[in-house]
Amino acid sequence: MSDQTTRSIREIMDSVEETPETFEDYLASYADQVGDLVNRFIPRGSHPDMNKYLYDPLLRYSRNGGKRHRPLICFAACRAVGGDLDRALSAAAAIEHFHTAALIHDDIADEAELRRGEPFLHLTEGLGLAINAGDLGLSLVNGTVMEDDALDDATKVRVVSELITMTRRTIEGQALDIGWARDGRYDITPEDYLVMATHKTAHYSGAVPLAIGAIVGGGTEGEIEGLRNYGLDTGLAFQIQDDLLNLIGAEEATKKDFRNDITEGKRTLVVVHALQASTQRDRLVEILSSREKDPRVLVEVVSLMEEAGSIEYARNYAENLTSIAKNRLVEMINPTPARDLLVSMADWFVNRLR
Repeated sequence: MSDQTTRSIREIMDSVEETPETFEDYLASYADQVGDLVNRFIPRGSHPDMNKYLYDPLLRYSRNGGKRHRPLICFAACRAVGGDLDRALSAAAAIEHFHTAALIHDDIADEAELRRGEPFLHLTEGLGLAINAGDLGLSLVNGTVMEDDALDDATKVRVVSELITMTRRTIEGQALDIGWARDGRYDITPEDYLVMATHKTAHYSGAVPLAIGAIVGGGTEGEIEGLRNYGLDTGLAFQIQDDLLNLIGAEEATKKDFRNDITEGKRTLVVVHALQASTQRDRLVEILSSREKDPRVLVEVVSLMEEAGSIEYARNYAENLTSIAKNRLVEMINPTPARDLLVSMADWFVNRLR
């Protein structure tokens, strides 16, 4: 970690005048400061050109980091089991490094142009340097934890084991996502999609940040597994909702990559359900196979999905997942403001369309 003077995560959390009561307020209150904090774990090179071609591009990309919900839910889980937030910092940073690396590689695979309004790294730095920067992000994941003096050796080993499994699961899910599109697979079922999305997103966007937060916070095995399962369910709902936002989100409609999931032929839950339920399956297959960008044709696809009941199916699936998950969490974890934030997280995950 950089030796720059910085406030601890506890000081950052305590600096807000009014404690956030909803997950949305929690993100708004802390995202920027937590982003600055985790980015301090990105080191500098031993030669100026290493910074120019490697460390600086990764840092710039990471600074455009979105809502930072993964490190923030790691902190919330730590607090929910009564832990010390400072012990969760390196793990939270490690998860965010993985997220940054995954996005860099995902941007290359998707062949799109913008991420959060900014050009993709491989378009500004070139393909080779972008791949290298993503690889650097991956290399920082385990080392960030192993170098943390706040953690004992047994905890380090357990956290790193979680991170290794998380990395493999995410890559497995990404392989399914890319492979199905490459091979023109239209035999994918909703059950297949759930396997892919759980691996690709739910582990690293929900289950592992929560489980690791509970581990470093000294939670019981029951609390750790309860939070992990909560993260699997809500992380899956998060991916389903992301898929919906790309199709019908009001804010997303103003962005250049709106409905690019159709262009890329992604097998989302909406798509695989529509392929089973639509009377216009052949037309859907034709469009999904053509990398279509014409907005009028994309509107046609969304209309076909709506007629098949696929958008409503996906929305209901995500809402049912989170409803059941919230009830389980309330039964498993003692009532605290941190637990209430995590309950609110589920609502935020599925209400972003409203």
